[in-house]
Formats: sequence, structure tokens, C-alpha cells
Amino acid sequence: AGPAPRRCGRRRVRGARSAAGAGASGGGEIFIGIDFGTSGCRAACLESDGSLGDEASVAYGRDAGPKEWREALHEVLMQLPRRSAAAAVCIDGTSATALLVGPGPSVGEPLAPPLMYDYACSKEAVERCLAMVPSPAHVAASPTSTLAKVWEWQLGGVVPAGARLAHQADWLAALLHGGPLVTDYHNALKLGYDIEALQWPEWMLAERAVAELLPGRVATPGETIGHISAETSRRLGLPQSCRVAAGTTDSIAAFLAAGTVEVGDAVTSLGTTLAVKLRSITRVEDAASGIYSHRLGTAQWLVGGASNSGGGVLRQQLGDEAVAQLSARIDPERDSGLDYYPLPRPGERFPICDAVLRPRLEPRPEDDALFLHGMLEGMARIEAKGYRRLEELGADPVRRVFTAGGGAKNEQWRRIRERLVGVPVQAAAWTQAACGSALLAKEGPALLG
Repeated sequence: AGPAPRRCGRRRVRGARSAAGAGASGGGEIFIGIDFGTSGCRAACLESDGSLGDEASVAYGRDAGPKEWREALHEVLMQLPRRSAAAAVCIDGTSATALLVGPGPSVGEPLAPPLMYDYACSKEAVERCLAMVPSPAHVAASPTSTLAKVWEWQLGGVVPAGARLAHQADWLAALLHGGPLVTDYHNALKLGYDIEALQWPEWMLAERAVAELLPGRVATPGETIGHISAETSRRLGLPQSCRVAAGTTDSIAAFLAAGTVEVGDAVTSLGTTLAVKLRSITRVEDAASGIYSHRLGTAQWLVGGASNSGGGVLRQQLGDEAVAQLSARIDPERDSGLDYYPLPRPGERFPICDAVLRPRLEPRPEDDALFLHGMLEGMARIEAKGYRRLEELGADPVRRVFTAGGGAKNEQWRRIRERLVGVPVQAAAWTQAACGSALLAKEGPALLG
């Protein structure tokens, strides 16, 4: 199963300090990574020597919006006892979670509820995307793409003059530096940004309804985009010398935390949802499968997708405590005999993109341990199908899988996945995305290669 993971992302009492943080008391600068996920945010601090220091977390519900995100950002930072030593901070957010914000030279206030990462836009919005993109397989043609959300707003008539689009991570970072909104090329991918030429493509700029909402600057993840504002420093206790780095998506942050080094290494993030990312020399795209490629430095691609299945449906059906207890009764080497497709609600993104796909969780046995066994196998089959589809499209075959997120600690699930995916599966070096963002804050764009 590989070495035990380095702990990152566990709940900490306000003002508490990890062993690493206690040992560094009064020491050098720290680097803060903050992960905004579906159910809460987590912060992790790296010391100047790269060791893990303080950690904190704040929970919020799935229906949380900008108000709750802002409060969680402030609270999680206030829990870090050595925040006054921060040299840099980097925030990751859920991919394609988009905000429409008001006009102005600095961060604007949201004008409407956010359209979340899994929000499937109308047929009319998707048709507008398809009329723009160079290929139907383009990632921006997906019903859940950020570009589709731009059209959802425009067709809904809710876009006033001067309004702008912001990804979740963009807006939260701007709350810290107080300057103009800046995005990064990881978050901008599903909006249509050309990640090879590193520019907005002409087919986007030619469509006024889209061009008028585009972020003014697209930075490299980890690049300095500002410093902590005087107001943020006064309110939260971070120094004004602290750099604010361009962010990334939550699944890429988890990938960066995992410690992969070779082509064919993959990371499956088992949080509320299930996301896979694979190091590949070849770039692949297929909107029908919910598959896209992120730029990883100058020579590799990070290919993959994200399913709506994952820990959220386990929590919905059984609850976290029951999952932990029932898992101990599962024999991972035996098949449950159940053919489930676990989803919390209709709609799937990967390895098939189907906005109306219904969950398949019947028949439900009387034994909850068997029910859980079937759900874990169903999710493992989704994961396996995803990696097979990547290879079918031309990506490098998966050689081994590292596991990030809360599901990394479930040994029965790991063994089921290893059996069904067919390659070694082990825990990641660090299992929480906040650690990847902290690495990005510390190393900057050089971390990407």
C-alpha cells in the first residue's frame, strides 16, 4: 500500500499548533495554502524547510455561496497562530465554479448566486458554445463549462454593463490583495483559454457577449499577482509583505500535493466528488467524456476529469461514521454482486458527460455493509473506466495511482480500487489539496516544471 501519508488537512482547534509548527515557533517564514472544496475549506502551512506546520479547517454546506466563502476564508486564516510570518498565500477552488461580479477597478461584489462546478447549463447555452468552439470535443463545449455559464447569464439577461466573470479562486484571492481580478490558466481552461498559446483565442474575442466578461489578466499558477492589502493585514493579521500567488483548481492542487514524478503516475482525489488526473506526454480532449488536459509546465499534460460520484453520495446514503464502521466488515477481494452507479443526484460529468444520468443504487440489500461494498465498487468502476478512456484517447497508460482526499484513509476502498483499476494504488505523500496550494505558494511557477 506504500508509505503512510503525511498528515495534512485534519481539523484543528482554534489556535492549536501541529508538532512541526510548534518546533518552528519564532522561526522563519511560512507559506499558506487554502483549499476551497465542496463542503468546506482547509488551510495548510509549510515551513521554509518544506515541512508541514499548522493546519486548520472550516466546514460549510453544499449550498454555501460567496458570503459563507468569505467568512470561511477569514476564519481559517485566523486559526493559524503563525500567520504573521506568512511570506505567501495561494488559494485553490472548485473547477468551473463561476461568479458574476460588479464593475470597478478592484474586486467586485457578486451580482447573482454562483454557478457551481456541476451546474449543467441549458441547451440554448450549450448551443451558443458549440457555435463558437473550434471542435465539438472542446472542453468549453461541456454543459458544465465556464463558457456555458457565461451564456447562461447572458441569455438570462442578468449581465449589467461593466460586469465581470470571476472563478471562485480568483475572487477569494482578490479579497486578500484588494486589487483587480486575476485568473490563472488552470481555472481559465474551461472558459476557453488557449493553454498552448497562452492567450485568449480569436474565436472568443470575436464574440462580444463573451469578451466583455473575460478576466483582464491570466497568470501562471503560483505567479505573484499582488500582496496582502492594508485592510486585510489589519483585519486578519497577515503582513502586507505577504505575496498573493495565482491559484489553481482543487484537483490540481491535490495532484501537486501527491508527490508524483513520472509519466503514467496518476492521482485520484476522493473527496465529495471523484477526480482523476494523469501525467501524460500527450494532450487529450473529449467533451462527450468530460475529459480535458491541463498544462503542466512546458513538457507534460495533466489529463483527466471529475465525476459527480464520490464521498458525497456515501455521506448522503450512510453518513461518515457509518461508512468508517461498515468498511471494516467488507472483504475487498470479493465482489459484492451489485451493479451500482452511485450519484448524489441526476447528472454526471465524467467518464461520460450526461446532465440527466440517474443514480443507480438498487436493489438495496438489508445489510448496510453490503450496500456500502456495492457503492465502493461502483465508484471504483467509474475510476477504472475513466483511466481506460484516457488511454483510448491517446494518453499514456496509468502505471500507478496515488490517492488524495478523505477517502485515502479507507483501506478497504483502496484494495477494491486496486483490484478493479488493475494497477498499484497507494496514499499520496500529502492527502489534502491545501498542501498542494501551499507548495505552489512556496515554489511558485517552478513547481509545475
